[in-house]
Amino acid sequence: MSAKPSPGREPDLKTGQAHVMPTWRDGVARCAKYAFGPNKLHMCGPEANREVFAYLKEGTTDAGLTHILQKFQTLFPYLRSIARANHIRDPFDDRVVEAYWLGNSLLESVPNQDFYKHLRDNLELKKKSNPKNFDELIQKLPQGARMHHSFHVFNVYKRTGHLEVLHTLESMDACRVSWGRVEKIDGPKVILKRKPLKLLNQKLVLAEPEAFTLHRRLEADNTFDELKAGDLVTLHWYQACEIVQPENIKWLEFYTHKHLELANRTL
Repeated sequence: MSAKPSPGREPDLKTGQAHVMPTWRDGVARCAKYAFGPNKLHMCGPEANREVFAYLKEGTTDAGLTHILQKFQTLFPYLRSIARANHIRDPFDDRVVEAYWLGNSLLESVPNQDFYKHLRDNLELKKKSNPKNFDELIQKLPQGARMHHSFHVFNVYKRTGHLEVLHTLESMDACRVSWGRVEKIDGPKVILKRKPLKLLNQKLVLAEPEAFTLHRRLEADNTFDELKAGDLVTLHWYQACEIVQPENIKWLEFYTHKHLELANRTL
């Protein structure tokens, strides 16, 4: 398992700055990039994919986009809970959005009791799960579970959203936020090296990097206009989300491995 990112590099929770932080509007736009993939596939959120696409294409945010994102029945309660635990007024503050999708030190400030109430009341998983599965889930909270997207993907076996069906290995690999390093660019085709999720010896693991072809949406926005070999890119449902820094990948890899380990305890 990867080591936890050095505390010396964590954001200062008093100022929220390990570097110059974007405005809250950037948090909304950033969140929309991660929400776009599953919404396009009609898996979660309102039927508003054309509207989200238009916002991404124009590179703008407003109250309308915020309202759309608030209707994501799994995403928004997580953002709201992380924000409240850290005394941050806006759930779409960029620090909160980053914590949920990628990871940062805000997740370490959410009490287990708050996490339990979130799973029981906000997501109503006690009603939607059988008693055994819910008990197994909440036992993972004192074992190090955090309010990161990967926890939900790997440990809540029944998918939430519009399709309440059991996860498969393929759907978990698509649903988790993964990452890859750009190897080659050929017009709209981008060849990444990406670690796939596999089942080896009855355990979920990230395997050795494999070539993955990403088809970027050149007409959608200008996020990837300056993409170059060596860049790190995140993906959600195999849609490119954003170019990130090595520090972001350290957090994402740390929480991904943490929640894979917890998932493997109850496979």
